[in-house]
Amino acid sequence: MRSRYTAYTRENIAYLKQTLWPKFQPGFDFAGTAKWAADNHWTSLSVLSTEQGEPEDRDGVVEFEAKYLSAGKLCVHHERSRFRKKSGRWYYVEAV
Repeated sequence: MRSRYTAYTRENIAYLKQTLWPKFQPGFDFAGTAKWAADNHWTSLSVLSTEQGEPEDRDGVVEFEAKYLSAGKLCVHHERSRFRKKSGRWYYVEAV
């Protein structure tokens, strides 16, 4: 989760696509994601809770808030995200 937030702050859109569950990578909106990342100034990430996600787990959920400035206004993106591990690597699956 933290690495994906950092990718948004650094506009590393390729990493966001690489860490998306493989089934969803072909439909990834690279241009739209790049625009959203670039149009906002990311200020902080707070992980509010986690479920599972231990080394032996295959699935996990992270609830977080990402704060950002958009057109001079402070905004908060609040999400519960589902992650899945494949070949030892965690991938973002979806918001739940």
